[in-house]
Amino acid sequence: MTTLARPGVPVGGFKTVRQIHATNDLVFQRKQNAMGVAVELLTTHTPGAPVVDEQGEFIGFISEFDILRALEAKKDLNQLTAGDVMAKDRIAVTDDTSIEEAVKIMEEKRLLNLPVKRNGKVAYSVTRHDLLRAWIGLGVSIES
Repeated sequence: MTTLARPGVPVGGFKTVRQIHATNDLVFQRKQNAMGVAVELLTTHTPGAPVVDEQGEFIGFISEFDILRALEAKKDLNQLTAGDVMAKDRIAVTDDTSIEEAVKIMEEKRLLNLPVKRNGKVAYSVTRHDLLRAWIGLGVSIES
């Protein structure tokens, strides 16, 4: 693993997802309005986020692609929920997952975001951008 030698970066670089400063903390509720989800994705410049049920259990993932598919099918986002539109795959990692494994999963599954579970609940998501920053040893800001 090649990394930059920088203050605050462990010798040899970051190893696990836990060490990453993730930039996507969005989590949507199953019953949240799909139009509201679309607007939030757009305003936060986020390609997608996990969806949880009323108990906070991870039940799926909703992405811009899912919203676009619903629109292409001529569905009214105001009449749909995140649960109606989301992909029901529950691909996730834990804080202890290695960065290499997270990259492998994202590549194999062609994901833009990867939910991270902590104590059985989705805590946040890591993006490909987050993983690349961690791999080469940069913080949240390239200027840092």
